[in-house]
Amino acid sequence: MRIAVVALFVISVIAAGLVDGRGDGPAVVPAAAGAATRSAVTAPAVASTTSTTSTTVAAVAARSTVVTTSPPAPSTTTAPNPLPSAGTASSGAVVTQRGLVLPLLRREGDGFLVETPCSRTAVVQGSVVPRATVVLDPGHGGTEPGAVGPNGLSEKGLNLAVVNHARAALERAGVTTMSTRTGDHRVTLATRAKVAKALKPRAFVSVHHNAEPDGPRVGPGTETYYQIASADSKRLSGLIYEEVVQALSAYTIPWVADTDAGAKYRTNRAGGDYYGILRLSQGVPAVLAELAFVSNPPEAELLVRPDVQKVEGEAVARGVLRFLNTSDPGSGYTEPYPRSSPAGGGGGSSGCVDPPL
Repeated sequence: MRIAVVALFVISVIAAGLVDGRGDGPAVVPAAAGAATRSAVTAPAVASTTSTTSTTVAAVAARSTVVTTSPPAPSTTTAPNPLPSAGTASSGAVVTQRGLVLPLLRREGDGFLVETPCSRTAVVQGSVVPRATVVLDPGHGGTEPGAVGPNGLSEKGLNLAVVNHARAALERAGVTTMSTRTGDHRVTLATRAKVAKALKPRAFVSVHHNAEPDGPRVGPGTETYYQIASADSKRLSGLIYEEVVQALSAYTIPWVADTDAGAKYRTNRAGGDYYGILRLSQGVPAVLAELAFVSNPPEAELLVRPDVQKVEGEAVARGVLRFLNTSDPGSGYTEPYPRSSPAGGGGGSSGCVDPPL
């Protein structure tokens, strides 16, 4: 299946020609998350590989415990800004009647001109959402499945499930949260980033699962990439890394990793951010999180379980809550080794077909 994963990457690179949010580079196992920095957040319950985990997320700053139920439906109840007159440019996002979240360009007649998932324009009906505290981005979707595990587990569906759990946890903690993708369809990197920038969040997290590790590791090979020029992005990456590693470490399986696993950056030839989702979203603290290796058979068998997907999502939420509500520095920061091979393609508009809006 390692060959199949590589083939998928090569095909998407050729088809789209844009770097997506995959981080298939190497990784040193950074220090485990420090307990001293976790005073405001309850650690997840210890899980086993044979029983369902009942994990709770403790909200920060005297809020009640977060209990995830079903994934939240896209909110359409947010009161819009005083709506601009027709033809006037505006900001924010539109939640369409089908639940898609799209960047708002301007009011158009009795509707809204938006950018579609495939980076085109269209007039839609819906509700304007002016701001969100957190924007979550489930990587891949539609004809871009991402990595596929040896058990047939597709990264695109796994990413969406984890984001839904993270979003539910954040919203129960009182944090306004939006998702760039709410169904199984393609969304270009440009549109994903525009959704984030339009909503002006305090944190933007793109959720992925990895493939093609360097080799075995004692413990999860989680990687979180941050924007090179953003101290906030770096801190967010270290907090998400801590929480995900601690949560997944409760499972005893043969883990794999890149030899520089941890919270890190990756540069392009010009010295900027390599990953398009981080480069295009500059101005918003953003992190690309590769939570685990779907290409590793034991990890794929773990990740297919709904309870483990919930554990991952709630770990991401805890990291974000700590970023929003504490001054914790995060940990796991590591110096990446130089990479020359592409980390996977996709994210462009070539061949992209918009879903019903």
